[in-house]
Amino acid sequence: MEILIGLTVPMLGTVLGASTVLLLRDRISQIANNAMLGFASGIMVAASFWSLLQPALEQSGEGLANNWPVLAGFIAGMAFLLLLDTFIPHQHTDSKTAEGPKSSLSRSTKMILAVALHNIPEGMAVGVVLAGVINGDTNLTVAGSLALSIGMAIQNIPEGAIISVPLRGEGKSRGRAFLMGALSGAVEPIAAVATILFLGSNTGSMPLLLAFAAGAMLYVVVEELIPSSQHGRHSNVGTVCFAAGFAIMMVLDTVMG
Repeated sequence: MEILIGLTVPMLGTVLGASTVLLLRDRISQIANNAMLGFASGIMVAASFWSLLQPALEQSGEGLANNWPVLAGFIAGMAFLLLLDTFIPHQHTDSKTAEGPKSSLSRSTKMILAVALHNIPEGMAVGVVLAGVINGDTNLTVAGSLALSIGMAIQNIPEGAIISVPLRGEGKSRGRAFLMGALSGAVEPIAAVATILFLGSNTGSMPLLLAFAAGAMLYVVVEELIPSSQHGRHSNVGTVCFAAGFAIMMVLDTVMG
């Protein structure tokens, strides 16, 4: 039951965020956009360290000779997202022009692809932690995995809104905009289950995969979320909300972990 909750809770955050289109107006103000993206960034940065890198370092032992899988995994995670970001045409979080190769994809499709790319490392992060719990890793607990899932769900709320509300502004019906926003989070549990199946009972690669997920998540934060939270006259709002998100995730990880 705990594993099932850990897999589904993050997507419920996306669904909750997408539901804002049923209640709010047809666009997100710049200040709200900055606040949501800053908040999501803070949660992801805190989760990358306390939920992923710290357990990876604890498992690998002391000294560079033991920690090389963590370093390699972190760099590989960054490189993986860099490749996806380069070769898959998608809409950046706040941009009106497509990034990457020229394509005939619609703007709404590119927006959904952008969130899907963000959700891959988040799903992997949840999956690798749950795999450790399943395999009885002493550095990873059920409470810690639930803390990560709850943190991902909280930061998925603004992502769901960032998808559904602009789709409504482009002329989609409220119901269709909600459905597309909600489904944008489906890749997260899929990535989590794929990671669990890939690991199986092999816990030897756990430090590498924990660090890989951390690197991929931090790439998303540095490349897209933080720059997008600093636009307009209200850049300080994004910074303050980053601190709030970081603090909330830090407390969740340290108290529940």
